[in-house]
Amino acid sequence: MKRVHLVREEHPTGSTDSTVRVKTVRYGICLKNYSIQPGGYVFDGCQEFIANGEEGTHGARTCAACGCHRDHHKRIERVIEA
Repeated sequence: MKRVHLVREEHPTGSTDSTVRVKTVRYGICLKNYSIQPGGYVFDGCQEFIANGEEGTHGARTCAACGCHRDHHKRIERVIEA
C-alpha cells in the first residue's frame, strides 16, 4: 500500500518562492512477534503489506498476506522536494 501526501510550504515575509514536498508512505516487512516465550522472537516472514480492501474501509488496514494490522509493518517514508 502506498500513500502520497502533498505539503506546500510558503517562505515568510514577502518572498515569492514556495516549496512543494511530496511524501510517500509505504509499509514493508511485518515486525509482529509471534513467539509464545518471553524474550523469544518469531516472525512470519511477510515481506510487504498488501491491503485487504479499498482505502477508507476496515480492510485497508489489514494485511491480506499475514492477517495482522498495518501498524505491525515497518513504515517507510520518502520525501521528495520539488
